Amino acid sequence: MKSGEYYYEHMGKEEQKAYRAMLKGLTELSDAFPVPLLEGRVLTDIYFLLRLDHPEIFYTVTFSYRYYQDSTNIELVPSYLFTKDKIREHRNQLDARIRKLARGAEGLSESEKELYVHDFILNNVHYDKLKKEYSHEIIGSLCNGTAVCEGMAKGVKVLADALGLWCIIALSDNNPEKGIKYRHTWNIFRIGGTYYHVDATFDNTLSRSAGPRYDYFNLSDKQVYRDHEPVIHPVPACTDGDHFYYKEKKLSWTTAEEVQKRTAQAVKKGRILIFQWRGGYLNRDIVSELFGIFSDEAAKKDKQALCSVNMSQAVFTVRFEAKEDNNVSEPEIEIPDEENLDEG
Repeated sequence: MKSGEYYYEHMGKEEQKAYRAMLKGLTELSDAFPVPLLEGRVLTDIYFLLRLDHPEIFYTVTFSYRYYQDSTNIELVPSYLFTKDKIREHRNQLDARIRKLARGAEGLSESEKELYVHDFILNNVHYDKLKKEYSHEIIGSLCNGTAVCEGMAKGVKVLADALGLWCIIALSDNNPEKGIKYRHTWNIFRIGGTYYHVDATFDNTLSRSAGPRYDYFNLSDKQVYRDHEPVIHPVPACTDGDHFYYKEKKLSWTTAEEVQKRTAQAVKKGRILIFQWRGGYLNRDIVSELFGIFSDEAAKKDKQALCSVNMSQAVFTVRFEAKEDNNVSEPEIEIPDEENLDEG
């Protein structure tokens, strides 16, 4: 199964005809073009999914259409975000940018390329609270360095495509009952024949203070849906949790003794401690017990432990700093979703 047009492959024949007509018309920057007569809601879904398969179509979001009586087609009229000359200019800039970034990953293995793409988003893109129009598109993530989740996920896919990696964009719905106001997008990679969730946006939002984070790198379905809503459109099952970043890097521990040993090493070397707890269900009591270990080891070197924890993925981040008088620190609970940042 190819990733390039994943959503196209899961459409019916009439929807595929509309998809092809849209792709041709939008690629050619046509003012209007015929597509098969389908319900407006269906056309809107196709238009959106087309741009998930083809994030290089960054210059249109909406359309209108004209209906002619007794015709089997309608005339679709796209709304372009820029003038056609500006679109062509942006296309050239993006093509050059993508080629340059792809050269930086030459000679890497499949899994190394996946990490390269993820780290590019962490190191070069800021979450855009102002929600500029281009921040939902690759022009935001790859050229302007600002994007929301959709723009980051599209940037990941375009780079993955350029590197020959299987990658699609996953989309979940909002959930007002949980206070989740907006849809969310992330990616699924196929590495070594196995599928994994990668949410560069969530890792990006967690990486602002203690360096790069990998809490959402190579997750299984069980892991990702702890704090992601179910997908709107079906995606491949991700059943393997053994290649989660922290587990692969031997930063996933199951005993308090191991945590104490690694904490002592981190305090001695003055390093930030980041690890996943895999010693059973993480609750407040376990957090308090582990925080006690961090604090005790820090105190031996006249330091204090500053701790944050992503409860959903059981990932701890601990910094050790000079102790301040009367400064009692408690673990901070991290919630790596966009409600803390604004819209996704």
